[in-house]
Amino acid sequence: MQLQVKGRNTSVTDALFDHAEQKLERLARIMPPWDDAMTVELELSVEKNPKIERPQIAEVTVRTKGPVLRVRESAEDMYTAIDQAARKLERQARRYRDRRKSHAGRPPLDELAPAPPPEELSGQPGDAEGEPQLMKRKTFDMTPMTAEDAALSMEMLGHDFYVFRNEDGDVNVVYRRRDGNYGLIVPG
Repeated sequence: MQLQVKGRNTSVTDALFDHAEQKLERLARIMPPWDDAMTVELELSVEKNPKIERPQIAEVTVRTKGPVLRVRESAEDMYTAIDQAARKLERQARRYRDRRKSHAGRPPLDELAPAPPPEELSGQPGDAEGEPQLMKRKTFDMTPMTAEDAALSMEMLGHDFYVFRNEDGDVNVVYRRRDGNYGLIVPG
């Protein structure tokens, strides 16, 4: 496991690095053996706004051969933020490991029934100032994967949908339905 620690608005002391290394080394035992070459990035930051109750923030990103695990925790001191992030990350890693083991008996996502037609929008007006605006844009590399791997990545990130490129190179979307199952959107 490779650990990279960065500080934003704070300096990373040796004691903080040692504490983070000690807390995050348990991940190597939890993660499946095929993910032994994982990279763990820890970004420690301090919010300067005095109105923020928990200004010490620890963001951990774990890059594996499978999905990316990401956690963000804040606390009143940095050591507590690191501890909370490590506990949350261990839960995600266990879920990832167990999920990779237990896929037997379920049909592949490709064989699920097609999604129902979208419901009518409620027609609620936008903001009082006008139309909603595009506030954020993300760019990322999409490596080809199966629908099952995309669903696993979606679960690990805690999102309700996941955009991915299938083995044929087409862009697909897997999403969580209200009934708890998954849906798959494919181009027509």
